[in-house]
Amino acid sequence: MSPVSRLSLALSLLPVLAHAGDAAFIPSREQFSLLFPDRIAFYSYEGFVAAVRETPGFATQGSEQHKRQEMAAFLAQISHESDQLRAQREYRRENWDKYCNESWAPGCAPGRQYYGRGPIQLSWNYQYKRAGDYLGIDLWSDPDRVALDSTVAWRTALWYWMTQPGDSSASSHMALRAGAGFGATTRAINGPIECDKPDDPDQQRKQKRRIDFYKTASELFGVPVLHPLGC
Repeated sequence: MSPVSRLSLALSLLPVLAHAGDAAFIPSREQFSLLFPDRIAFYSYEGFVAAVRETPGFATQGSEQHKRQEMAAFLAQISHESDQLRAQREYRRENWDKYCNESWAPGCAPGRQYYGRGPIQLSWNYQYKRAGDYLGIDLWSDPDRVALDSTVAWRTALWYWMTQPGDSSASSHMALRAGAGFGATTRAINGPIECDKPDDPDQQRKQKRRIDFYKTASELFGVPVLHPLGC
């Protein structure tokens, strides 16, 4: 049985918790486990909660419904990016040495590789540098920390979500704050690679996978989805 099917069976058995006194909406451990029943141990619930609490503004703004909608969108996107929290490091080892762009200062640290790691699969030397500078840790010279420290891994995903627009005009967080739909968060993450190829069945399959998980998370959290769903 697929994770989505298992979740559908469990929805009627698990109430959505209100977290009325919390600054942010944080899913319960049970909800998190329902969404990611096959996740690897590295992606711990504790690391996730710690990272959320260290990220000002995430899932804290607007109504309780909006907080839950942002959380559902975020978890849907990282589910796709990390193969439902089963990819600690990029699966394609043959690509591990292909993410160094020397034209971006300060280049690449000797002997380091900047392939995808963590829930958002953080990639490229300049992204590790930006994320590390923002979080106050040196990820440029120690990129593998994203694959060794669960809280750091989660924090890099939230950093991207909150601040990075990709090829879009706004980050995922800001797009939702502006009233854009779920599709705008996909554009901020994967831009023209996935969004501007309507005739590419593989790219359309990837969009559908993101949307399906988003619908599942939204149902679990008891909130309507944000249209448009596609980018």
